[in-house]
Amino acid sequence: MAVIFLEFSFHILQLISFLLITPGVNTQNIVVFQPSFIVASGPSANVLLLGNASQISLILRKVDRQNSTGHKESCVAEETQWTLTKEHVGKAAVQVRLKLERSLRLCGLNETDLDCCPRPLCVLEAIQLSACLGDVLQTSATIQARIYARLFPTHSGTDNKTVITNQVYQPLGSCPCDLTFRKCDIRCCCDEDCSSDDVELFRSQCFKGPFGGQVASAPDYQCSNQAAENSPDWFPFLCVTSPPENNPYLGLFYQGDRIVPKARPSFNKPALSAPVPTTMYHQGSPIFTVDDQYFTIPQLVLGRCMNKAPVAFLKNFKVECVTRLQSCPVEPPLLTTLTDLTIQVNGGQGGEIIVSVVDTEANFTEFGSSTATSASPVVCEKVTIALDYKFHWEGNGITNITVVRTVAAFSFHDSVALTTRYSAEFLKGALKDESKSGNPGYQTGKPVIVGNMNMLENETDVVQRSSLSILNPVSDGLCSAVEKKPVLFGENSTSGCMFPASSPNLSQCSLLRGIVASLLESLVDVTLVARTGNPDYINMTNWSNISFVTLNSSTTEESTNGSCSGIPSHLEIHVWSSVTGWIDGHPQKEIWALQVITHLSTWTLDCGGGDVAPCLNSTETQLFPVTSSVIFIDILGNTGPPKTRFQINFTEYDCSRNDVCWPELGFPVTRFYTGELYSQALAKGLILVFFFIAVSVLGTPWRQIRQAWSSARL
Repeated sequence: MAVIFLEFSFHILQLISFLLITPGVNTQNIVVFQPSFIVASGPSANVLLLGNASQISLILRKVDRQNSTGHKESCVAEETQWTLTKEHVGKAAVQVRLKLERSLRLCGLNETDLDCCPRPLCVLEAIQLSACLGDVLQTSATIQARIYARLFPTHSGTDNKTVITNQVYQPLGSCPCDLTFRKCDIRCCCDEDCSSDDVELFRSQCFKGPFGGQVASAPDYQCSNQAAENSPDWFPFLCVTSPPENNPYLGLFYQGDRIVPKARPSFNKPALSAPVPTTMYHQGSPIFTVDDQYFTIPQLVLGRCMNKAPVAFLKNFKVECVTRLQSCPVEPPLLTTLTDLTIQVNGGQGGEIIVSVVDTEANFTEFGSSTATSASPVVCEKVTIALDYKFHWEGNGITNITVVRTVAAFSFHDSVALTTRYSAEFLKGALKDESKSGNPGYQTGKPVIVGNMNMLENETDVVQRSSLSILNPVSDGLCSAVEKKPVLFGENSTSGCMFPASSPNLSQCSLLRGIVASLLESLVDVTLVARTGNPDYINMTNWSNISFVTLNSSTTEESTNGSCSGIPSHLEIHVWSSVTGWIDGHPQKEIWALQVITHLSTWTLDCGGGDVAPCLNSTETQLFPVTSSVIFIDILGNTGPPKTRFQINFTEYDCSRNDVCWPELGFPVTRFYTGELYSQALAKGLILVFFFIAVSVLGTPWRQIRQAWSSARL
């Protein structure tokens, strides 16, 4: 109430100032509403009409809510759902009260009564209150009404029971100090039972804080706090005027979420809860089919592969599962049909999405034979070894789903350990943004960006991004099941696999060299490397050529019985990088060169030590290593010319080690200044020196020096 009184006094002072600075105007005909704009959240509103209102008529009319300040003002009354009463509170002030003449009760289900609110937001309109002298508009005020419905109990009971409103729409206990029903509580300024005269008796002793109805105190920057202590003199020019409701206080009521305790670790198979369908997806929520069932993909759960695990919205994953087979699979996910994958998925925005299936085949190349006892191997056809899903999303829904199914045929004897891959990737829109490895310099642990030159339809050269990898052995470590691992910046690594070869293989050296070479060439099938972590794929200055070197290539490729020379058995990648700058204390590293070195070696069957089976039996194999490695080499920065004796002894004049740089005192007139031409900078500097000398000669200090000199001579 104290804040309201200060605001009212401030508006009176504004009116008096307006009357004093407006000469020649009949002050008896000037009227004004204070305030001129009101936001009503309840069924009543009050406004003061200041001035000579003896012959003024008050008119109500509805205006456009979206343009309540730009409408055409008029003195023509319209029918509204508000009633108007006025009361003289002084010689030149009239209190105008507006009251809503309708029920704020929320309509029940299937209720046909018109005197109720069909929605929680019951009244949303703008009212213009006009003060007219005859047909001439003198002033007007705008009331923006935003009133929510109130929930009354079905059985109202006696009149002495307080109606508790729904606290979601209206805070419960907005005036905690109102303790007595239908009586004014002393020092409780928010008590609606207290009249204005009652409040005047204890206005300076009102309860403060939430108990007194002051949910949030006015911030220091509010204009209403200009009477606060230690207010600077510039406060009235930079203060903020806003309603008290516009504050960051969240209130004491929160519609929080429930905390569900996490399940303890267990070796039992986790039980899935019953699916609860949703109308739209949020991050982490499960995806549903049109039958209100979970959309599942094999995933890792508690360290084990679960064939039917729900997919979470916007959660990417890539897992590998190892399954030991003793017979060919007969059910998903290892043996899938088109019907198993073309599932109708709930799009999340009212639509249905059908999964599109793209089939690819993988070839398994195996050197050697099984050590099992069975004579005839088991042959499995069209086994699903990979399912790669891509979910395209927009907003809170899914727009498209594509799965790439990779199938293969293989044979085994007693059993085989099959490694399958499952992944899910969510893409915004229709394209996937290329991930960066730094900005601008490379970050340690990020992939090295490489690519190949490509030409667009408009004959513009562009780099098509690819990958730089090294070998990543899995399961038994054989090269037939090897995978690729991306080269990460700043991380040296060496890995390889074992290549089984028999005497018939070593008798066909050209074929053997081609198989091993194709294995290593698939790791570095690129020609360009990006110098920075966020390169421009069109600007060729951001890219460097990759050099390829083959060592021991001069060796004669001779083949003897059980021996082959010139086998490219080792691939070595050298990456040269250096620190080119610093941003916020972090070094920015760039790649200057990348070299791929292929080492040749000779493979020979070892029949010594009593193990002569590989040389006598054509089905026996020996394992030969095929390796790959990456080495990062740091290039030391240029230290520059040696420091002079002056720089060593007089370190206080070194601009690189001091905040104050005296040698750069005349920086604008030195050669280091490049903001404009040197001749222009020198001319402007000489003009400033001339003005400085002129002021010094003609100014007061020089005149005093001349007077003192003349006095000394006399």
